[in-house]
Amino acid sequence: MGVEVITVSPRGQIVLPKEMRKALSISGGDSLAAFATDKVIVLKPVKMPTTEEFSRWLEEAQTLAEKAGFEEADIADVLQSVRKGKRK
Repeated sequence: MGVEVITVSPRGQIVLPKEMRKALSISGGDSLAAFATDKVIVLKPVKMPTTEEFSRWLEEAQTLAEKAGFEEADIADVLQSVRKGKRK
């Protein structure tokens, strides 16, 4: 895999070369994160978690929150604090 020159369509679409998609295991419908700084664009494959993975992570987060002593009522306070910080 190396540098490839690709063309942007009038609708702003690009096609990743087949060899590149194959090397990175990218298939139709996969998601890519696009990062842009100055005149550089970086595309990175993003693998979304399965429902099972997300459920497991949620259970782990709930267990950690319980161990730390957080209660459901604490969520509103945390959200309000974060929102106030973003307004500054």
